[in-house]
Amino acid sequence: MKTLNAKTLLIGVLSGVAAFALAYGAGVTVVFSTLLAAASALPILIAGLGYGLAPAIIGIVVAGALGLALASPFFALYTLAVTLIPAGWLSHLGNLARPASEIGGPEGQTAWYPIADIMMHLCTAVTLALIVVGAVAGYGPETAGQLIDAFSAALTTQNPELAADAETIAQFKGMFAVLLPMVQGATSVILLFVAFHFASRIAIASGLSTRPREDVARSLRMHQNALFVFLGALVATFFGGTIGLIGAACLGAFGGGFLLAGLARMHLAARGKSWAVPVIILSYLSLIFTFPALVFVTMGLLDTRRAIALSPGAPTDANNDDDERN
Repeated sequence: MKTLNAKTLLIGVLSGVAAFALAYGAGVTVVFSTLLAAASALPILIAGLGYGLAPAIIGIVVAGALGLALASPFFALYTLAVTLIPAGWLSHLGNLARPASEIGGPEGQTAWYPIADIMMHLCTAVTLALIVVGAVAGYGPETAGQLIDAFSAALTTQNPELAADAETIAQFKGMFAVLLPMVQGATSVILLFVAFHFASRIAIASGLSTRPREDVARSLRMHQNALFVFLGALVATFFGGTIGLIGAACLGAFGGGFLLAGLARMHLAARGKSWAVPVIILSYLSLIFTFPALVFVTMGLLDTRRAIALSPGAPTDANNDDDERN
């Protein structure tokens, strides 16, 4: 952790104000809500990657305090748990390094915390965040049922011919209760990693971070242990009730990680090919459908490994933290 002084304190405060402003903007506008929600992680990530864990923590505390004072307790909890605390932790992991010789690498090189391990932490953090937020909000099959009832009533009011029978509505309720945490988990993981990726580029380009710029198409893979978590979460969804909802949140979060890994494999395979641009564009557009998304998740499941980035020189005190890394 870098020394806390007036400069890093100010950076932390400003990052917290910026993070709160972006998160609050996401809550009051519909058009750019997803973009602003993802962008709210950027100030914390840049502060943490560029100046250390201390300003990131200060930023998280400031953003949480502003959310509590100017918005609502639930807004503060959701923003902290799902976005800002994971962002601060990602920035800390991104700064971790050790001498490459300690892991069998060449002398005089620094080995950085692998992307696969960072993804494992990210998926776990999002899962835990959704469990906490869901417990506080009282989310369950009953809550999902109320949302479906409200939607069905509004649809029937507009067009009585679209009214669904009780059996169909009951099926929708059960499906929606599982799909909502699943989609939320996948979306949160994807947006947070994209924010981490851009924040890393900004910190490196600004000379604030010594972590080397990695080839994401080659290095973005999931840890092999994530396979067992993913399969366990898949089984848990069939239990129903609270266990099923927890399994759905975990399945979505880790599924989002494997989806990113599959997309990275696609980018690597298309690199240098004449058909690369149209295939990449069509691949991303196809993700709105279930089957293509499952194809990329499967691609990610079939290639799990840890790529370790190396850079010349010994790690500095700011990122050499063997106890936390191990």
